[in-house]
Amino acid sequence: MTELNLIAGEWMAGDTAIENRNPSDLTDVIGLFAQASADQLSATLDRARNAQLEWAAYGLERKQAVLMSIGTELMSRAEELGRLLSREEGKPFAEGKGEVYRAGQFFTYYAAECLRQIGENADSVREGVEIDVRREPVGVVAVISPWNFPTATAAWKIAPALCYGNAVVWKPANLTPASAVALTEIIARQDIPKGLFSLVMGSGGAIGQRLVESPQVDAISFTGSVPVGKGIAAAAIQNLTKVQMEMGSKNALAVMDDADLDLAVSLALGGAFGGTGQKCTASSRLVVHAAIHDAFVEKLVAGAKALKVGHALEEGTQMGPVVSEQQLQENLAYVELGQSEGAELACGGQRLELQHDGYYMSPGVFVNTNNTMRINREEMFAPLTSVIKVNSYDEALAIVNDTNFGLTSGIVTQNLARATHFRRHARTGVVTVNLPTAGTDYHVPFGGRGESSYGPREQGKAAAEFYTTVKTAYISAGTPI
Repeated sequence: MTELNLIAGEWMAGDTAIENRNPSDLTDVIGLFAQASADQLSATLDRARNAQLEWAAYGLERKQAVLMSIGTELMSRAEELGRLLSREEGKPFAEGKGEVYRAGQFFTYYAAECLRQIGENADSVREGVEIDVRREPVGVVAVISPWNFPTATAAWKIAPALCYGNAVVWKPANLTPASAVALTEIIARQDIPKGLFSLVMGSGGAIGQRLVESPQVDAISFTGSVPVGKGIAAAAIQNLTKVQMEMGSKNALAVMDDADLDLAVSLALGGAFGGTGQKCTASSRLVVHAAIHDAFVEKLVAGAKALKVGHALEEGTQMGPVVSEQQLQENLAYVELGQSEGAELACGGQRLELQHDGYYMSPGVFVNTNNTMRINREEMFAPLTSVIKVNSYDEALAIVNDTNFGLTSGIVTQNLARATHFRRHARTGVVTVNLPTAGTDYHVPFGGRGESSYGPREQGKAAAEFYTTVKTAYISAGTPI
């Protein structure tokens, strides 16, 4: 049976379908998933405009009830849907379950925000004129989400889009279609206008490109790679379509000589290898003070070797497989590249043959690296991390900031002055102190600098900047008689 797309409010098959297999066990076929056609995309965009106008006219409490219902169902089904997510994406079950629960929290947070859309008023510089400033929906929003957080990243885009009165056309990553269908089924059951929310599964080169080129789309929210993001921006500017993009990263964790060593190693292991290193917030550069470098590396390598790699749904698995054969081959190519650049592979970085046939790889640690190496310049999206030795705090900060990216960075120190200085001078959108570079809250802004992000911030109240447009009204009421 082929899983369908949601087109103009109707579940429909496509011209073709793709097979979805479990990266933990390639004999496990999760299902066949329809690929939307160009005509179906046109039909759903045609319907979305009218549906958006209907939805915008809904009362605040009616919208709130919809988002609350979606969020509550996601949280109540976190175990079931988390198992499905882990099965198709490869992250350990605890992470999959946590992701679905967090996705539910995004919806319940924005359910509350439905009732907090407060405008502003002002006196004019002109006599007898008052000013009213309020936010209105931007219109039809295209959401293009990645495979590494297939439910959470989609949720933090879809929830505010609906909260602020928009229609959504969602193109998820083709590597994780089952989670997309599951979320769409929940949304489609709600009290929403027909065609307000659409699922258009398909390749980026076909459906994705047509979507971002469409003059019927008012805004595009994208998470993915820098090259694809630049292509989207180039397409969007032809229609002056609003864009918001979260792209690459090369996050650094600075470990100072006064750091709690065990804490630092724990943060580095979790940040580098959580989610098999397939996080935009992963700690792929470990900038370590020379005074504790050797002790840190010894503990880090021992910790990496001790991580249990295995089937995402098996008890005790700490790191699952990478998502696909292509991703695995790219990861192994980076291992060879690092070694050719002169880096020493202290452990891991190998394809593993386990009980199940899957895309397994051992967590790898490079040592004796410098910040000019490509493995420290390019986003690898792999369970690989590099240690860079520095001799001072100033050198560490300079290395942290020496990147084209700027999403997250962190420092491990017990020195208040260093922590404060780092927090102010690290050129990243997110900074952590004695915490992993990965892991953010849903009620505050998220985004980066440089090639990491473009456009308004995501999450929290900051999302309103993207999902709404501002209207300023001038009113002259005249003189009362």
